Amino acid sequence: MITRGLLAIFLLVISNFFMTFAWYGHLQLKKWNILKETGLFSIILISWSIAFFEYVFQVPGNRIGHQEFGGPFNLFELKIIQEVVTLSVFSICAICIFKTDT
Repeated sequence: MITRGLLAIFLLVISNFFMTFAWYGHLQLKKWNILKETGLFSIILISWSIAFFEYVFQVPGNRIGHQEFGGPFNLFELKIIQEVVTLSVFSICAICIFKTDT
């Protein structure tokens, strides 16, 4: 059975994949000639649409993991976990998906 702490971390990892694509995915899509002619306002709307799913996973992850709701982590621990997850997910995306020819 999965613990609340592991479930919280899992949800934060999923959330960060959405966050990474919302913040940086449009730069890679341009390299792939997808949405290349799309204007800035449209890219912002697309990014906000992707970021919605970030929050769909991030908010429950933080609530499930927080001590006040039966989880094992306090606010500071959740924030540290979030930062470690963010750096890890971005590194994986940068190496595997956003890689460049340089």
